[in-house]
Amino acid sequence: MKVKKTPLKDCFLVIPEIFHDHRGIFLETYHRRQFAEHTRIDTEFVQDNQSVSTYGVLRGLHYQKGEHAQTKLVRVIHGKVQDIVVDLRPDSSTFKQSFSVILDDQNLYQLYIPKGFGHGFITLSEKSVFAYKCDQYYVPGSEGGIIYNDPDLNIDWNFPEKDLILSEKDKNLPTLKDIF
Repeated sequence: MKVKKTPLKDCFLVIPEIFHDHRGIFLETYHRRQFAEHTRIDTEFVQDNQSVSTYGVLRGLHYQKGEHAQTKLVRVIHGKVQDIVVDLRPDSSTFKQSFSVILDDQNLYQLYIPKGFGHGFITLSEKSVFAYKCDQYYVPGSEGGIIYNDPDLNIDWNFPEKDLILSEKDKNLPTLKDIF
């Protein structure tokens, strides 16, 4: 596995070694010791989640607050998404900055998202199967979010806004100014 720094502090792109032969492919999706050697971060994941979305579904920008804040390792099992993270840690040198990456079933990249980040993605294929590991259990009362089109974040989702499919909850998330 290769681990590359992103422009955001403590956020990493994980690039697997993919073995191809006449039967298909094989890869390790996570190796705790190797990841810790590359990053000096040792994360114990306790919960795996998966979502299935259709073309144009935007989920986010979500995060967990306080003692239930989650570090995540996200990937696409099937399809293609544009994944976006925003550093929401006020003490961070990259506070309020975002990073975007395409995750799909071809490159098989993963994104390591530390606690204190907002996260969202939009499905760019007919269907996506999105999986992620978390280092904390999900606690509904600790949910937080920021509206996907917050003018202060100026995120380019590279998708026509009129064609987005959002939950009612995601349509009504607050802006960054409302939170900080």
